[in-house]
Amino acid sequence: MRREFEMSMMGELSYFLGLQIRQTPQGTFVHQTKYTKDLLRWFKIENCKTISTPIGSTAMLDPDEDGEAPDQKEYRSMIGSLLYLTACRPDI
Repeated sequence: MRREFEMSMMGELSYFLGLQIRQTPQGTFVHQTKYTKDLLRWFKIENCKTISTPIGSTAMLDPDEDGEAPDQKEYRSMIGSLLYLTACRPDI
């Protein structure tokens, strides 16, 4: 690979593509705490209460006639960010 590409050592990797990486003698550990907290802050939902299931799986939703229409671009951005998070964390 070094014959094809110029490479240089830039120190120990600690953050890459939303992944926090910690290397110890016991192994390499990867987590996404910073990415997740940044998402909550970005979408202004960092102070929301947690709940195990936000809504029943059989609940029927009615349109909110009096409410403001959601921003479709922001919604797509949220979904894309969550898809990336779940691709890296299949337990979510």
